[in-house]
Amino acid sequence: MEYYFSKVVNNSYDEVVKITVEALKSEGFGVISEINMHEKLKEKAGVDFKRYKILGACNPPYAYKALQAEDKIGTMMPCNVLVIEQGQNKIEIAAVNPIASMQAIKNPTLGEIALEITGKLKKVINSI
Repeated sequence: MEYYFSKVVNNSYDEVVKITVEALKSEGFGVISEINMHEKLKEKAGVDFKRYKILGACNPPYAYKALQAEDKIGTMMPCNVLVIEQGQNKIEIAAVNPIASMQAIKNPTLGEIALEITGKLKKVINSI
C-alpha cells in the first residue's frame, strides 16, 4: 500500500496552491499550517530546492473523533498535503494516505475514521 497518493497538473504553482486550499475547504478541511520547504532549506541549510509547500490540513470533526478514539493520534496530525513544482507549470499535488499511516495502530474505530479521511483526501486530489 502506498503511503501517499498524487496527481500532476499543468498550471502555475501559485494557482495550484490556491486551488488545493479551496478543494480542501470543500471537503471540510482547514489549512492549519503551511511550510515552504524551499525557503526553509535555503534559510537553514543554504541549499536551493524546488518550490515545495507542505499544507497541514485538518478536518476538525474527524480530528476530534480520532482523538477520542486514540489520544496519541496527534503524533500523526494534521494530514499533510504537498504542492511540489516538478517543472515549469508541472505541479504535483500529493496527500498522505491515512490508512497506510494508521496500519500500525490496532484500533478499529480509528481505522474507520482513516478510511473516511482517505476518501475525502482522494476527492480533493481528484478534483484538482
